[in-house]
Amino acid sequence: MSDLTTQFEEAAAASKQLPRRPDNETLLKLYALYKQGSAGDVSGPAPGGFDFVGKAKYDAWTKLKGTAQDEARRQYIALVQQLQQG
Repeated sequence: MSDLTTQFEEAAAASKQLPRRPDNETLLKLYALYKQGSAGDVSGPAPGGFDFVGKAKYDAWTKLKGTAQDEARRQYIALVQQLQQG
């Protein structure tokens, strides 16, 4: 496993133990960066109109389309580190 992958996985674990819950916008950014870093570009159909949370997550992930997985991982790690500092 590469060093970046290890750091990414450690950041994912750390994101579940942040000192305080991030706001919804930051949570969506964390979700989108995680998905882009782990799965790559968004795929599949968008959730239905009444699935507001699912649609918001899908849209946030879609905005990162074309971002390299390694770059998304780096951004995710940096964001988690920033959130850990309060």
